[in-house]
Amino acid sequence: MAIPRIGMARLVGLLGPRDPDVPAYRWLADGLRLLIADGRLPSGQALPSERRLTEALDLSRTTVTRAYAVLVEDGFLRARQGSGHVATLPLGQQRVGVGGALLPGFGTGEALLDLTCAAGRAPVGTAEAYAKAVQQLPSYLAGTGYATAGLPQLQALIAQRYAQRGLPTEPDQILVVSGALSGVSLAVRALTRPGDPVLVETPSYPNSVDAARRSGARLIPIAVEPDGWDLEAIASTVAATRPVAAQLILDFHNPTGALMLDAEREQLAAALRRAGTVAIVDETMLEVELDEVERPLPFAAHLSRTILVGSSSKSHWGGLRTGWLRVPRPLLPRLLQARIADDLGAPILEQLTLTELLAARPGLHPESRAALRASRQAMVDALPSALPGARWTVPAGGLSLWVELPEPRSRQLAAAARELELLISPGPQFALQHGLDSFVRLPYKDPAEVVTEAIGRLAQAWLAVQESPGRRAGSALRPVVA
Repeated sequence: MAIPRIGMARLVGLLGPRDPDVPAYRWLADGLRLLIADGRLPSGQALPSERRLTEALDLSRTTVTRAYAVLVEDGFLRARQGSGHVATLPLGQQRVGVGGALLPGFGTGEALLDLTCAAGRAPVGTAEAYAKAVQQLPSYLAGTGYATAGLPQLQALIAQRYAQRGLPTEPDQILVVSGALSGVSLAVRALTRPGDPVLVETPSYPNSVDAARRSGARLIPIAVEPDGWDLEAIASTVAATRPVAAQLILDFHNPTGALMLDAEREQLAAALRRAGTVAIVDETMLEVELDEVERPLPFAAHLSRTILVGSSSKSHWGGLRTGWLRVPRPLLPRLLQARIADDLGAPILEQLTLTELLAARPGLHPESRAALRASRQAMVDALPSALPGARWTVPAGGLSLWVELPEPRSRQLAAAARELELLISPGPQFALQHGLDSFVRLPYKDPAEVVTEAIGRLAQAWLAVQESPGRRAGSALRPVVA
């Protein structure tokens, strides 16, 4: 089988000009290492021969040989008979989200497949963005390192993105935080006091629900189905409870994948406006659009008393741990005061890195989108035989399917799957109070072949559940959902 080989012209272009202050072999080794780690020189792709690279870069053969030897020793190249040197990622450094659970105690072996985390690998360009950020970092070291509202250049890019979506926004309305969960928690703390009624969807992202619960708020449930929200029921609930805040996910809802359209948003906004409710809308999944849809306006365009929560975790990479709030001006003082009581700002290096990434591409990388589409299709193809009689709606975006089982046994299924080194999130983890045991959330964020393997194990687990009706759901300890 032929090994794919990177073109010489492309490789020379990616390496860029040589740095005269760095030894030639080190410049070449560092440049190739960055390209491999960044995914621009994919693992499994062959590099040019030493002779050809020597001629193309006008370097000595000794220099190229030494650079290749360094990368072989570090695990970024492997020698392959007949193919020369092939790019690879060193054992122990390949962190693509399929080799360990977020919560210690659930295993970290290579055989473990984790379908509790709906987040993918870093896109092409991430390592390069970090490298550029590191170059900029020295100019910030003479200061305190605190940027309570965020770096101005990052605030400006985020504000510009809202304006492009039809919501005029000034940079000082942006508050950069350490991830969307931190932003949701901050907004709830700033707006509510213990005992205040807060509207929360069910099912919903459990970590955000826990953040609202920890604030002492009285949580008021509203149901979300794969086909959307019952707006008449929500309006009735809002009128009866007059919630202080409403915690919502309207763009590729997690976990159902539902998308609320503009006409529905206006109807919901009218109900919240009459009650004086502030909306806290988590837009984390916004950029994970896999099929062409008519994008609705941000909810703040329908209801001005809305705090929008954004994040780089799904569109770019969870390791950035950087999110933001778009705050209406009357609420800014309360949010800033609450922020100072929590922490004094997000890390500077990650803000610089995200600035580089957003300047290059504000949304999902095309390669990431194509990979997610392929993985989603692999899951849809494998599920009918794995879970006969199960039902699901294929969402136009997001990172997972919300699958309804033929029987309410998702907790038993999760326990059986764990015995096969597969972690899944049963429906009750997404319930506000109880129930949803007929559902499981199945992310398709891993490569298609990994998704196929995972669904194969899921099929074995479901068969085990069917053959053992009395199987217990297992211990109360559950994997973290992300």
